[in-house]
Amino acid sequence: MQALIELTVHHTDFFIFCFALLGLMVGSFLNVVIYRLPIMLEREWQLAIQNTSENETEPDSESTTYNLSFPGSHCPACMSKIKPWHNIPVVSFLLLKGRCANCNISISYRYPCVELLTAIISGIVAWHFMPSIALVLAALIFSWCLIALTGIDYDTYLLPDSITLPLIWLGLIVNYFGGFTTLESALWGAVFGYLSLWSVFWLFKLATGKDGMGYGDFKLLAAIGAWLGWQLLPLIILLSSLVGAVVGISLIIFKRQDKNKPIPFGPYLAAASWLALIWGEQLNASYWQLMTLL
Repeated sequence: MQALIELTVHHTDFFIFCFALLGLMVGSFLNVVIYRLPIMLEREWQLAIQNTSENETEPDSESTTYNLSFPGSHCPACMSKIKPWHNIPVVSFLLLKGRCANCNISISYRYPCVELLTAIISGIVAWHFMPSIALVLAALIFSWCLIALTGIDYDTYLLPDSITLPLIWLGLIVNYFGGFTTLESALWGAVFGYLSLWSVFWLFKLATGKDGMGYGDFKLLAAIGAWLGWQLLPLIILLSSLVGAVVGISLIIFKRQDKNKPIPFGPYLAAASWLALIWGEQLNASYWQLMTLL
């Protein structure tokens, strides 16, 4: 381990490049998670409903198998399998000029954007937490989960328990070993993170009779608190609320969003928490300094 640390110190740029390259490949996998996980959850719910119905039928296991690895990558339009050399992150998209090699239909720009975003974020994380490989890996896992949750919540208004709940426990475990904050701070961060949005939810519901947000937002903020500690929660809530309000109002003004259509809050929580992960101390100091002036 000592030799690895010394190697990273002397070859920092190389290691940052390697982690950015790793992020590029992980970004390709995150595209699969963002697209397939909601479908997998919907199929599980439908199967649970079928199993509790009176006319229960035995599903065809071969035709209903659907997970992150099966079926293989294919074009959603023509269903042709994507060849390995057509599945290289970003590069294949550019070489194919953003179109399917078989049916020539346009490929969404989201795929290379997610891959590039993951690569950039991974490089920044490696730069910030070097030479501690353990902190780099932990921060990368946290960052990658945030990217997946952002994409899923934007598409489906869901923040799956299969990501948020393990993220809570993983944050507590990382901080048990002195990761990003103390275990005590992480524990209360998880508690306060959940209860803060839970309280807002019920106050809004009692006042208006409507649901202001989903339960997944509570769990996501609990996970963020478990990773970063309770001290950063006020800053994260403020940043996410401000950005969410500005973006939401802008979309309504420019008629890109129906005012009666809910706006997912998860992406703003994820963005604010990642900023706090990297620049939390500076942002928190500025936040409390501003609070003392008001």
